[in-house]
Amino acid sequence: MTDWKSHILTGSIALIFGFIGAAIWQFSGIGDTRTRAFLIDNPDILPEMAEAYDRQQAAERLASVEQDVVQPFPGAILGNPDGDVTLVEFSDYGCTYCRMSRPDIDALIAENPDLKVVVREWPIFQGSDGAAKLALAAAQQGKFAQFHDVMFSLGSPTPENMAQAAAIVELDMEKAQAAMESQDVELELARNLGLARQLGFAGTPSFIIGNRVYEGAVGKELLQEAISEARGS
Repeated sequence: MTDWKSHILTGSIALIFGFIGAAIWQFSGIGDTRTRAFLIDNPDILPEMAEAYDRQQAAERLASVEQDVVQPFPGAILGNPDGDVTLVEFSDYGCTYCRMSRPDIDALIAENPDLKVVVREWPIFQGSDGAAKLALAAAQQGKFAQFHDVMFSLGSPTPENMAQAAAIVELDMEKAQAAMESQDVELELARNLGLARQLGFAGTPSFIIGNRVYEGAVGKELLQEAISEARGS
């Protein structure tokens, strides 16, 4: 478990302990000794309640930005652009775990014809901002999905790999260069940074499906569960 998650868990447990103690004291007159004994006898309740508390907090943060976060940059979509179920992924071409998640996303798209994947470019690794801008330029040329796959397949977002990816998908580089320097692309990257901060994300990949929020390469099974829940099936 990463340090920041450990801090969240510890803080959540402290809050839960306080809430339980206050509630038991208020409604039954039982003091701290009984509360402590109850928690010691039932240790599984602490991580479960901490996870529930974290999910509640994530859902509340999501509610404040939900309409913005599901609205894609024009063309920056994978899967079915008219899909009824939306998966949002905050991604970085320099992120190893994003690269590891690519087969899972591809499989989910193949198995869920109604799935729309909104990719939010969030370049947090050094040197990946150029690839993020080029991806958005590719989106404006209707070639986002192709560029996205090729860029990840080539490895790290070096200038050489970016140039190779652009050549493979046959981008119009004159138009792409203009797009990369445009206000639209700059605003999109700033918007994604702001959304990630509002949602409390610590890194990539991060996912949103319905009212569920996940961080890290959580795997196909968990994402499919959330997709099915969002679909109501």
